Amino acid sequence: MDAQVLVMEYVRCNLCGADAALVRYPCTIGEHAEGEWGAYACTHSGYGRHHTIVQCQECGLVYTNPRLNQHDIVDTYESVEDPLYLEEREGRVLTFEHHLKPLERIAGPPDGRPLLDVGCYAGVFVEIAASHGWDAWGVEPSRWAVEQAQARGLHVAQGTLDTADLPEAHFDVVTMWDVIEHLTDPRRALEQAHRLLRSPEPAKGKPGGLVVVHTIDIDSLFARLMGARWPWLMEMHIYYFSRRTLRAMLEKCGFELISDRPQGRYLRLGYLTNRVGALVPVVGRPAEWLVTKLRLRGVAVPIDLGDLFTAYARKV
Repeated sequence: MDAQVLVMEYVRCNLCGADAALVRYPCTIGEHAEGEWGAYACTHSGYGRHHTIVQCQECGLVYTNPRLNQHDIVDTYESVEDPLYLEEREGRVLTFEHHLKPLERIAGPPDGRPLLDVGCYAGVFVEIAASHGWDAWGVEPSRWAVEQAQARGLHVAQGTLDTADLPEAHFDVVTMWDVIEHLTDPRRALEQAHRLLRSPEPAKGKPGGLVVVHTIDIDSLFARLMGARWPWLMEMHIYYFSRRTLRAMLEKCGFELISDRPQGRYLRLGYLTNRVGALVPVVGRPAEWLVTKLRLRGVAVPIDLGDLFTAYARKV
C-alpha cells in the first residue's frame, strides 16, 4: 500500500479514563514519519516497529499513545489485502479446531445456536464453527477479506460492530480472536458484544451469552523476559492487555469472568520459519531454506510461548 503522512492523536486510558501514563517502550519509527499502511495486514512482519507505548499510572493498562487517529485506522483496515494469510490456512484451521474444544465445554453443544466472530478476516473460524453445528456469523472491515469469505459461502458482513446491521440480544457466543489489541476502542467493542449477546434467563436456567477474547499477554513471562524485543510490539497493535486488565475491562462492560488461560496456536513450518526470518534473519532464513529443502513447509507444529491467552466471560 502507498505510504501516507501519519496524523497522530493522543488518547486517555480506555479502561479507567486517566490521562497519566509513563512511557514503557519509546517509539521506534518516528511519531510523524511516513508509514506503510501495509503494516496493518495480519501477516505483516514489522516486529519491533511501533509508536510510543505507554502504561496507565492508575490501572496499569498498556497502550499506544499517541496513535493514528481512529478514522484513518478504520479506513486502513477496510483497505487491507493479505494473500499470505490464505497460504497459512491449514495452520489456522488446526488452531481454530483446537480453540473450539474449550469454548464448547463452557458454552455447551452448538445445536444450531448463533455465534458471531468479530474481526473474522477471511472467515476461517466462521467456517470451522459452522462445520461443528453453530449458526456462525462473521463481521470484518476488510473488503478483500469479506470477499474471500463470501466466496466460500460464509455468512460474513463487511463493517464493524458499530456499522454492521446485527440483531441485539441474539447471539449465544461472540468471539474475538486476535482482534481486541487492534481496536481503537476495545471497551466500546465489549459493550457492543454485551448488547448483541443473549441475556440470562434465570427462570429457565439459561445463563447469559458468552464472550471469548483471545489476545497477547503483555505481563506473560516470555513478554517480560523479551522486554523491548518482544515480537508482538508492532505498529498494528494498539492495546496490550494483561489477564488482570482484560478481566477489569470485561467486568466494567457487564461480564463475569469464567476463566482465562494461556492458549497457543498451530503454524506450518514454512510460515513459522518465514516469520522467524523477519525477526532474526540470521536464524530464520537458513531454517526456511532447510525446511523447504526437506519438503517440510506444510508440516504444522504447535507453538505456545505462554504470551497468548483466552478469556471466557458471561453476560450478567
